[in-house]
Amino acid sequence: MGYAVLHLEKTSGTDAGMSAHIERTISPKNSDPLRTHLNKELVQFPKGVSNRTHAIQYRLESAGLTRKIGKNQVRAIRILLTGSPDDMKKIESSERLDDWCRDNMEWLRKTYGKENVVSAVLHMDETTPHIHATVVPITTGERRKAKQEQSTTKKKYHKKSIDNVRLCADDVMSRVKLKEYQNSYSQAMTKYGLQRGIDGSEAKHVSTSQYYRELLSQTESVQENIGNLLQQQERVIQELSKIRSEIKTEKFKSTAVNVATSAIEGISSVFDNSKVKKQQQEIEKLKTENRNLNHEVEQLNEHGHTLKTEYTKTTDKLREELRKIYDLFPNIRDILNIEKLCKTVGFSEELTQKILTMKPVGFKGRVYSPEYQREFETDHSIAKIEKDSAEPNRLRLFVDNLEITEWFKKKYQEFQKDLGINPKLKQGEDRGFKI
Repeated sequence: MGYAVLHLEKTSGTDAGMSAHIERTISPKNSDPLRTHLNKELVQFPKGVSNRTHAIQYRLESAGLTRKIGKNQVRAIRILLTGSPDDMKKIESSERLDDWCRDNMEWLRKTYGKENVVSAVLHMDETTPHIHATVVPITTGERRKAKQEQSTTKKKYHKKSIDNVRLCADDVMSRVKLKEYQNSYSQAMTKYGLQRGIDGSEAKHVSTSQYYRELLSQTESVQENIGNLLQQQERVIQELSKIRSEIKTEKFKSTAVNVATSAIEGISSVFDNSKVKKQQQEIEKLKTENRNLNHEVEQLNEHGHTLKTEYTKTTDKLREELRKIYDLFPNIRDILNIEKLCKTVGFSEELTQKILTMKPVGFKGRVYSPEYQREFETDHSIAKIEKDSAEPNRLRLFVDNLEITEWFKKKYQEFQKDLGINPKLKQGEDRGFKI
């Protein structure tokens, strides 16, 4: 039995970078363009909303929030839902992926509220099928901080109604609730052979800057202990000097007194003042070096934050311009995907440019199929971009009047027959699925 995978992560700003990944406005390197058309939107956007970024903003504007949203406040939570790779492949091959998607959506809406689940996309063009869901953390009820304050002896008065709608990711992602999510999600996925991961794992991620801060803190703590030891050392020297002077004033000249005096002098030499000063100088030098290192780390953090802010502003601007292009030219996304597909199957740049003119183009030679991982040869075929009969608003690449995935399937069946093997796929059968 494999594991159910549930991962939550807070976002910052408009989260445009993740929107580009989820909506495939920019295709990742690990995606298969021949399977991108199998990706599915599992949430229908409200009227007038065209993408994930708009859906997040629409929910914030329509939720009835009374407080202004802070500049650095978390506006959405990313949720990844999947399972162990082998188990997800079994679910897909047994034609249970539709049911798996429906149960995931039912769990999301029941757990976070139907209106808060603003986007959910099934990705089929990567190695393991998975869902990217987006939840806007709109909550009601009393704040966690207010509940903690009630336990104090001082009486608290609430000036605002506890039923007010609030945007609060901390409430949604509290430690107790995160554990509840893992438990309830694994229960919902039990029917698919997926179980909960290890409970109580204490592994935590520590950032580089946090690591250096802790390292410097530990160094300063060690130096502080050394300073305390040196102070104790000085007190011991003073006490020994006092004892020695007292022994000298005594009128005891016995051998025992002389032995004691010699021992004291030997101890005093161990704590020679010149050695102490030298150690103190070395410690001060280490402290100075650590202060300089700490200053450099702070400067690096500030510089990194500045670069990140500039990068976010630039990418947000580019995403917005790209969104306008997609809105003005709805088919441009399909054209870009087809251009990438042409390169994948091995079409030359010249042939690809002719195909993108939307006119029929003849070609011959070898064509590579990533799905079957082999080349198929043709003496003469016609490639053309046409509208999909099932989705008239979408453009697809057709070869010899067949959508290219169907054309590859036909070629593979012909290849099997030439080898004397009965094709496993029957006519009209498809490896994909529909939701």
